[in-house]
Amino acid sequence: MLIPSDLLPGVPGAISPLFARRLAAHGDRVALLTPDSELTYGQLAEKVAQMVTRLGARRRLVLLAGANTADALIAYLAALSAGHPVLLVPGDNDEAVQSLTAAYDPDVVIRADPSGNWRLDERRAASAHELHPDLALLLSTSGSTGSPKLVRLSYENLQANAESIATYLDISQADRAATTLPMHYCYGLSVINSHLLRGAALILTDRSVADDGFWDLFRAAHGTTFAAVPYTFDLLDRTGFADLRLPHLRCITQAGGRLAPERVSHYAELGRRDGWDLYVMYGQTEATARMAYLPPHLAATHPETIGVPIPGGSFHLEPHPDWPGQDTGELVYAGPNVMLGYAEHPTDLALGRTIQALHTGDIARRTPDGLYEIVGRSSHFAKILGLRIAPDRVEGLLHRHGFSALCAGADDTLVVAVAGGSDTDAGRARRLVTGEFGLPPRAVAVHVLPELPRLPTGKADYEAVRNLGGAPTPRPDEQPSDLVQLYADILDRADVTENSSFVSLGGDSLSYVEMSLNLEQALGHLPPDWHTRPIRDLRSPEPAESAPGKGSRRRRTLETGIALRAAAIVMIVGSHIHVFYVKGGAHLLLAVAGYNLARFHLTPSAERRERVRHGLRSLARIVLPSLAWIALVLPLTDDYGLTNLVLLHSVLGPHDSETAMHFWFIEALTYILVAAIALLSLRVVDRAERRFPFALPMTIAALGLLTRYDLFGLRDRIHVPSAAVVFWLFALGWAAAKADTTRQRMLVTVAAVATIPGFFPGEPFRDAVITAGFVLLVWVRSLPSLGRVNTVAGVLASSSLYIYLTHWQIFPLIDDVSGWLALLASLLFGIGYAAVANRTMRRLSGLRARRRRQGAAGEASK
Repeated sequence: MLIPSDLLPGVPGAISPLFARRLAAHGDRVALLTPDSELTYGQLAEKVAQMVTRLGARRRLVLLAGANTADALIAYLAALSAGHPVLLVPGDNDEAVQSLTAAYDPDVVIRADPSGNWRLDERRAASAHELHPDLALLLSTSGSTGSPKLVRLSYENLQANAESIATYLDISQADRAATTLPMHYCYGLSVINSHLLRGAALILTDRSVADDGFWDLFRAAHGTTFAAVPYTFDLLDRTGFADLRLPHLRCITQAGGRLAPERVSHYAELGRRDGWDLYVMYGQTEATARMAYLPPHLAATHPETIGVPIPGGSFHLEPHPDWPGQDTGELVYAGPNVMLGYAEHPTDLALGRTIQALHTGDIARRTPDGLYEIVGRSSHFAKILGLRIAPDRVEGLLHRHGFSALCAGADDTLVVAVAGGSDTDAGRARRLVTGEFGLPPRAVAVHVLPELPRLPTGKADYEAVRNLGGAPTPRPDEQPSDLVQLYADILDRADVTENSSFVSLGGDSLSYVEMSLNLEQALGHLPPDWHTRPIRDLRSPEPAESAPGKGSRRRRTLETGIALRAAAIVMIVGSHIHVFYVKGGAHLLLAVAGYNLARFHLTPSAERRERVRHGLRSLARIVLPSLAWIALVLPLTDDYGLTNLVLLHSVLGPHDSETAMHFWFIEALTYILVAAIALLSLRVVDRAERRFPFALPMTIAALGLLTRYDLFGLRDRIHVPSAAVVFWLFALGWAAAKADTTRQRMLVTVAAVATIPGFFPGEPFRDAVITAGFVLLVWVRSLPSLGRVNTVAGVLASSSLYIYLTHWQIFPLIDDVSGWLALLASLLFGIGYAAVANRTMRRLSGLRARRRRQGAAGEASK
């Protein structure tokens, strides 16, 4: 069954793209694969035909909120095959959807509702717009910002580019491509179009390549190819891609920005080793997607080039005044995939072709081998973080707000020169630009100059603007944002930016408590994954039900992990003093320690060395203050020996000393962390953790049961350190943090409930305390609380290690007078020692950083 292409008057059937009209021709071949289902081309054709009927026979403008789902793809193909122009917008950006809906007033809106069900909203039966017969697709020129400037693409553009890509990539029916890029992005859409054209299969997913689930799906689906932008390769490095076994991988394609030549060479060689090809490509939305590609056999030897024009296209170089020289010029592309033109208003939808050739804005040269190499950017355009920005629009924006400015692109930074003096608000200029063009603050550098640079002819000197560089000179009136400053203060880091996250800055469980409570107070809300989010993403509006206002009170919550740490340390000290008897706190803290290790250090984006480095830093914050305290009290008491001083009492003894056992928890935690860091430093374990983030700690916990139950009878023959006996609890806490499905949470809960009881024979209440705390950690992310309770719990939790360390020497001085007073004194002293220890560790960290900078400066001056 062919999908009819002549349902709509005025849209010739020959123009409607074949990849949308001839789906049924591929019969029972698999078209779409998801983690849960498969859809053949025949089934896909039927669903598309049904959607064609729903869209009706009167041509209308269809706004589609793109997503890597079967529903979104069916709607896209149905509209194309029937002749309805599609305005494709980012479905994950409500602001962009609303902005473009308001700007273009579509006749039909198709998007997923909050529950995930796809809805077709018919706003009118006939179009309110005059739609040119050739108009097929509208894509934004500015990524996901919702800019009203759109690229107008024709049916011929889509078909020609799909055919060209399928030809040079040699796509066949046997190929299976993963949707690693968004559908609304021209690169991601070109993957869909070109593979459907050849009857190949699409592996529909929105998972990142840093997600182990992605590779499980890719392998299970016999994936042969995926698309990558430069940042994708950073993620591939961190996931240990070089060691992944992908038996069906045929090629990787790269576009979306320049990949450094050394990275091209590296991955080209990797592909040669493992039997797949790397295709480096060059394109723009204005060319539908692709304009050039580098044949794989040249990637290793000519990694700096973009290659040759795609089949059906051609390049020529036009002289450019900013780049004199006979061998360079602005790269101009011609071919059947060049857009019809731009649209900035609904009336532009009636226009036909207004452009014949595409001036790319890139300065290029043609090598003796016939390859093209990009050597710079013209002053007319800047490509920043994959977004195509017109500097003249930046200058116009600033002029409308009272600034006299020049703008140019330099690498991945938009450099803005503003004429002014000491009272010029550079911060306001940057905010105007970032807000209008959707760029992060780090990508916009504003320099305030006495006057704008000019050439002797009086023309603007854009080369001088580019040479100002990416980092703007700090100004007194442009202070760091409140959250950036908060992160800098608590983590003692001078390199905090809006793109930093708690994890990327090396935060650990000791600083986590202070940071989370301060953020919760500053924001009024705290998402569960805040520690992995960039600071800029935390600036979302406060939920309506918790927003403070007249007559309302903001709800406060306390993270369960923090509450457990605070409660556990009070239980430990109180039970040692005998003011009450609720034991089990120390063992619960071991499970929480495993939970925190997984949350803060084992994030998918952190590479192996970074994980080890952060782990060692956390270990130092435990060991160094402990050694300092033990060294201080050792000459003052007969309770401890030299084995305590070096944290080896659990191993070397004497094992009959009750007082020397005081620091067993510190030693056990230290040994366990050393073992965990050592394991994770191994490449094979690091890869296993990324592929099986839940299964690995569950396996380790199972191995830990050998010593928990003493299955080999070791305790009758040798002394087994406490760390070996309790290691399974730490591993279960690690698994709890990685349990992201109900099934996994149930599994780790059952494991805890089955193995904790009986650990303390004759003390069922103690076992119950540990079990209850663990179950709470797994299933309840936060607890209702009050501001003052949060403050107290936060201080106790962040100081818990140091309270444990010091309370042995404090409470005996007071418990004869009052046990409760001894408890209070022990807690306060430990809090004080925590403050001293943290301040000292920060100073040592700052001193090391200064020495590194001085060393680097010394090397640079040689």
